[in-house]
Amino acid sequence: LGMQSVVNASVKMSPTLRERIQNLAKVRKQSAHAVMLQALETFVSREERREAWRQEGIAAWEEYKQTGLHLTQEELESWANNISQGERTPMPKCHV
Repeated sequence: LGMQSVVNASVKMSPTLRERIQNLAKVRKQSAHAVMLQALETFVSREERREAWRQEGIAAWEEYKQTGLHLTQEELESWANNISQGERTPMPKCHV
């Protein structure tokens, strides 16, 4: 954790989950504390990325509702196929 401030937190869990964590820690030759920190970091990072993606989708939908600019699926697929075949094709322009 380095020089970062540390906050203690208490987490209530089932005996089964506690045992699973302890077994994993033993197999990995780590402390249960380290396993729990890694699990929390992985979960929070994934959920932050998921929420950012969701917010981008909301923003894109709002922009579409305001402007009407879009590409059809066929236009996007055609462009993606060209790219996958090594062509340096510019992305089609959005239209109403």
